[in-house]
Amino acid sequence: MTAHDPYEDIAALLEGLVALQEKKVLALARRLKPGLTAEDIRNPHDFTELDDRDYHYEDGMLNGLQAAVMALRARGREARS
Repeated sequence: MTAHDPYEDIAALLEGLVALQEKKVLALARRLKPGLTAEDIRNPHDFTELDDRDYHYEDGMLNGLQAAVMALRARGREARS
């Protein structure tokens, strides 16, 4: 039996939030410019329609969640070594 890793538990929870936020960001982007794909919004500067305050806020929230997942995983690796 492996040891319980609280860092991974929290990272997994945050990854669920990341997935929800990714859907939210894509839905908002598609309201601003129909037909955009998840790949398209990785380069939002290519689409002037995405120069929108609400879009930037939601995309910033997504980036923050992604950064939190990376930080937790890094801290978990440090704790295990």
